[in-house]
Amino acid sequence: MNATTLKDWPLWEVFVRSKQGIEHKHCGSLHAADAAQALHMARDVYTRRQEGVSIWVVPSAKITASNPDDKGELFDPASDKIYRHPSFYEIPDEVGHM
Repeated sequence: MNATTLKDWPLWEVFVRSKQGIEHKHCGSLHAADAAQALHMARDVYTRRQEGVSIWVVPSAKITASNPDDKGELFDPASDKIYRHPSFYEIPDEVGHM
């Protein structure tokens, strides 16, 4: 494989769920020809010590992100709605992870 071919492959974002976690965390990025190859490469690169139980690969081009400069208009309105931060509720023990 030459460098030109690798550079032309799409970029994939890799998320791994650890054995201890309940959520997937972003681990990094890699170039791969397709989703199947991205999964195999992500397994080899990001779970060498068998710490993962699940891998997600997402084409970087498909991710839509907010602009940090827009944080005021996106996140400030939430501060005046106390029900969005239910810290005053009693959570029963049987609920478990929340």
